[in-house]
Amino acid sequence: MENSEFSTELLPGLPEELGLHCLSRLPYTAHGLASRVCHRWRELLQSLDYYYHRKKLGYTQKVACLALVFNDGIVDGPKKPGGSPSYGIAVFDSVSQSWDRLAPAPKYLNGLPLFCQLTSCEGKLVVMGGWDPVSYNPVPYVFIYDFMTRQWRQGKDMPAKRSFFAIGACSGRVFIAGGHDENKNASRTAWVYDLRTDEWTVLGELSKERDECEGVVIGEDEFWVVSGYRTESQGQFDGSADVYGLKSGQWRRVEGVWEPGRCPRSSVGIGKDGKLLNWAEIDPAVRVGACGINLGGGRVLVTGSEYQGAPFGFYNVEMKEGQNSTLKKLNVPIEFSGFVQSGCYAEI
Repeated sequence: MENSEFSTELLPGLPEELGLHCLSRLPYTAHGLASRVCHRWRELLQSLDYYYHRKKLGYTQKVACLALVFNDGIVDGPKKPGGSPSYGIAVFDSVSQSWDRLAPAPKYLNGLPLFCQLTSCEGKLVVMGGWDPVSYNPVPYVFIYDFMTRQWRQGKDMPAKRSFFAIGACSGRVFIAGGHDENKNASRTAWVYDLRTDEWTVLGELSKERDECEGVVIGEDEFWVVSGYRTESQGQFDGSADVYGLKSGQWRRVEGVWEPGRCPRSSVGIGKDGKLLNWAEIDPAVRVGACGINLGGGRVLVTGSEYQGAPFGFYNVEMKEGQNSTLKKLNVPIEFSGFVQSGCYAEI
């Protein structure tokens, strides 16, 4: 933390290190108010140094960010004839058991794009891709939400319009791969977006085309692109994965990591043994539309329903090594209890 930014007293009468330690304990919900105290505090709270210092001390908080259905303020409420569901972003804090709804991004005032992808890094939420909810045309837009300032900004558009691609994030970078283009042709290309420079860089190609694949970052070492199918093999999901080494910058292919024929979208998790698992298989209550979000400390938020058309449930899952995972149903306010399109965690 040796930086000229921290050269004056943060708290009068206290040593610099102690003042920084005190401010690092502020809950993220107080950051917006605290940043108005003085210029020094605002510069500190908005800096990456502050974020990583809090992370090192264990004072960051993981929250679940969910793209779920909102209809006139009521989740799963009546739909307009011929209209598509309207999606918004809900935030669940598992520590306080509180729910919140984010203000919409500028281009999404009437709802998020259908099938858009969510990911997060360095205290920011990233929303990209999907279909325009009116025209159903794919969109290339990228929006970043800063939890400290509670504001959206628009990032540089995706290099090409694509849908149902794998996504993951680590250390200020967002990785995407696979999916399909405007003509429904499956893709094998991969790109990385740098939030700090607002630039895209090509990552080479996957070993095969992978439409409707799922992305997951394991540790800070690897970006996994799981399953998917070729253009001519519509719906025939593969059991392999392509893995990008974040340090080596190289791709490798791994066989037999996913059940062939099973859709991986939003349902790929990582078990205590470090192996991939399918959230839809941990309990019959979430076998349809399963989505799992790791909240740290062995806690996972899992959503889904028992069968097509059944009520959507939200569950807390405790992952314990050597034991079967058990679901504990959560009491969720009605406005946040609808179908979850996609989700991720954000460490704030």
